[in-house]
Amino acid sequence: MSQEAILTRIEAVIAQRRDESVSGKKSYVASLLEKGVPKISEKIMEEAAEVVEAAGEPGSEGREHLVKEAADLIFHLLVMLGHARIDFSEVEAELGKRFGIGGHEEKAARQGPKKPND
Repeated sequence: MSQEAILTRIEAVIAQRRDESVSGKKSYVASLLEKGVPKISEKIMEEAAEVVEAAGEPGSEGREHLVKEAADLIFHLLVMLGHARIDFSEVEAELGKRFGIGGHEEKAARQGPKKPND
């Protein structure tokens, strides 16, 4: 399965959990979506910290750990995007606009012109 296919499938499940009304036991995704931005943000920050920690671990075990933590971070980011009803394709389009533009130049363009006292 391609990476694109799995991201699309995950997005579809998140949207389904967001849009369906389920009685009884809720899925993890539905629970996060119900708790909203504060809980999803908490999970994203937790996973980001774990990515940074895993990045410092040596060897193949550290590499494997980093891959797993990166997957957790991306999953929770997809949950946040799903909560906001933003398709990942919108993020891809934004990245496409920035591709080939140096990071410093792109950041300066987002901030607008400098003020005299900056």
